[in-house]
Amino acid sequence: MTSSPVRPVRPPFDADERTQLVGWLDTQRAIVRWKCEGLAEADAHRAVLPHSPLMTVAGVVSHLRWVEHAWFKVLFLGEPADGNPQFDESEEDLDMKVEGVPLARLLEEYERQCEVSNEIVAAHALEETGRHSRSGRASLRWMLIHMVEETARHAGHLDAMRELLDGQKGYY
Repeated sequence: MTSSPVRPVRPPFDADERTQLVGWLDTQRAIVRWKCEGLAEADAHRAVLPHSPLMTVAGVVSHLRWVEHAWFKVLFLGEPADGNPQFDESEEDLDMKVEGVPLARLLEEYERQCEVSNEIVAAHALEETGRHSRSGRASLRWMLIHMVEETARHAGHLDAMRELLDGQKGYY
């Protein structure tokens, strides 16, 4: 994992606020992709925590894809939550149930959703607030900071899972 083409890049020290926020989020997103590189498909779906059977690499990638969709498309723009399993209250952690879905597909969906999120962020002021009632009227700035935290936390999970799965480790 030390020589990866998905090398995370930190934002410049002197960048404006938007560039820093999106830059740090993109850095964490790149770490997510980096931690998935070269992982065997069976390992991507193997749980390593005895009491968290859905906490798999594939499950985390799926979760992150849907979190991006939830915060930027649904909670910020106010679009319908159609298809987003995070809004389906019939079953807990439905967004992490991805048995049989290839990791490559999940990563492609995540990548596409991140691109959409970045387009939304680029088109709106950081002070603008979410339109969905569940957003609590959080600003786009707040949502970006939350997404950096959310993505970084799960990137850390992926780092630990990867080492437990196949011994691969690496720090950016």
